Amino acid sequence: MADTSTTVQKVAAEALGTFVLVFIGCNAAITTGADVPATGLAFGITVLAGAYAFGRISGAHFNPAVSVGAALGGRMAWRQVPIYVGAQLGGAVVAGLALFVLVHGIDGYSVSDNGLAQNAYGDQSASNFAWWAAFLVEAILTAIFLYVILAVTDGRFEHPGMAPAAIGLTLSMIHFASINLTGTSVNPARSIGVGLFAGGDAIVQLWLFILAPLVGAAIAGVTYPLLFGHGTDPVTGSGWRFARPAPAAVPGYGAPDQFQQEWNQQAVEQAAWEQEPIIQDGWQWDHAAQEWKPLEQWQPAPSPAQTSTPAHAAPPAQADPSPYEPTTQITPAAPEPLADPAPPAEQPPTDPYRPPQ
Repeated sequence: MADTSTTVQKVAAEALGTFVLVFIGCNAAITTGADVPATGLAFGITVLAGAYAFGRISGAHFNPAVSVGAALGGRMAWRQVPIYVGAQLGGAVVAGLALFVLVHGIDGYSVSDNGLAQNAYGDQSASNFAWWAAFLVEAILTAIFLYVILAVTDGRFEHPGMAPAAIGLTLSMIHFASINLTGTSVNPARSIGVGLFAGGDAIVQLWLFILAPLVGAAIAGVTYPLLFGHGTDPVTGSGWRFARPAPAAVPGYGAPDQFQQEWNQQAVEQAAWEQEPIIQDGWQWDHAAQEWKPLEQWQPAPSPAQTSTPAHAAPPAQADPSPYEPTTQITPAAPEPLADPAPPAEQPPTDPYRPPQ
């Protein structure tokens, strides 16, 4: 599999996707008075659309907690996490600034009085929700979110085209359950992006909406592979290594699509010849072409030199087996020795300057 997106493209996808998520979701909360169905669907549908649009480029995290959970779950290298988080925070802050400017166009709207769809607990929240309860619900909901994401982006998931829809609907479900409690964060970038411009208590309370989602994501990132194993080898430089990969159940069915490949980047970082061959039912998985091929296509045709080797010649030395060939080698029987051939008859010397008679 070739790496189809550069680091710059991944940064652009994460920044743009996070901007759209914060701008659309928080704008819906502001303009509808935090109406639960409208706001929940706005966030969920935005993630669904963003995953379909940018999933093949960056995996469509749009959330620092998701990136941390992915690294702990063996899906991305830790060295990429700061890059993703920086892009997500940049997109969220720009979205918060855009919303801060736009609400000044609403007659009589005051950010200090009406807020900017920031997350809150205690006397700043709609239900006067205690801080410890807010921390607990944010951690639990983020863990649920990460479990679903890790499951539907697993290489063993047989319906990869449905993964973005499952992720978006899960985020809507989470909003339905917690909008009236904390305003629903499960995303530090979403909280920071609007909290910085809401000011006052919104900034003071940001610690909870940064720490609680990261704790929930860490729990899911660690326990998912412990419970269910890995669909592919963990990415080099990621947090954990547990089970061996499990191949697709049926040749050609359940093979990873580009969205799953972005979520399981080990195949990108390894050369095709370094990967263990997957063979079943007369088919072998082509890591480079990302498709199943009949096993006989992997058997090399004999070269002319091999076909013209005399019967009495010694068998060639066996080279190391190719990763695309069966490892079982059949050693040919030693050839029977032949009698020494008679010496050739002596030939008279020839003059190099005269043509042969």
